[in-house]
Amino acid sequence: MSDGAFPAAHFAARGLNRQHVFNINELPAAILAGLERRPAERQLILLGHAGRQLWDCVQAAGIRGEHPIDDHCRQAVTDFFAEHFPDRPYRLPYPGDAPLGLQALGTLAGWHHTSPFMIGVDRHWGSWFAYRAVILCATDFDPTPIVDYGNPCLDCRAQPCIAACPAGAAGTPFKLNACADERLRPGSPCAYGCQARNACPVGAAHRYDESQIRHSFAQSLAMLRQWRQVPTGRTPDSASQPRTTR
Repeated sequence: MSDGAFPAAHFAARGLNRQHVFNINELPAAILAGLERRPAERQLILLGHAGRQLWDCVQAAGIRGEHPIDDHCRQAVTDFFAEHFPDRPYRLPYPGDAPLGLQALGTLAGWHHTSPFMIGVDRHWGSWFAYRAVILCATDFDPTPIVDYGNPCLDCRAQPCIAACPAGAAGTPFKLNACADERLRPGSPCAYGCQARNACPVGAAHRYDESQIRHSFAQSLAMLRQWRQVPTGRTPDSASQPRTTR
């Protein structure tokens, strides 16, 4: 028996205003690899956010700690199943360490299109969206139709993002090591925000609050320093690649 339409309002009210329900049996094997699917798990639910609402919800909730967004999203999922489906098993491989192709899932949902600055974009939200949770669960919601606003980069001739990148990393192909080197350079304008991303005019009305941008980039910068083994204030080598942040 179907559970009907996915009750998106529960998550939208918490700032998770992008949702997509997949039937696990219809997903490519490459996406499921490493997830160790359990027999009862019939669906994968991808949750994301777009625009500023999620950060506003996190701030209003007064969540503290190193990862307040992740904590907020986990609580939203916990509350959802406790309220609506208390007897249904579920688990959250993300946020977490499970090997997941989030951009591949985003592509299947119609959310993700490649940009010159490596962060995914779409024609409505620009790059101001992110993947926040993946749920594997024993539900039977109606699968979500694909909503694809299209790739705005295909029509862009000025390419202000490429011109704005001080490292010359933006473009095709994206130069990962150049981006990492620049972010780790003392005094870099890219340490706590991507200049190429900021220069993109698409979805500018949905740009995150500056405090959210700084919070997210501070986390990715700390991970980058750890992977490069570069103390604060040191100039990096080019031994590893950066992780993007949303």
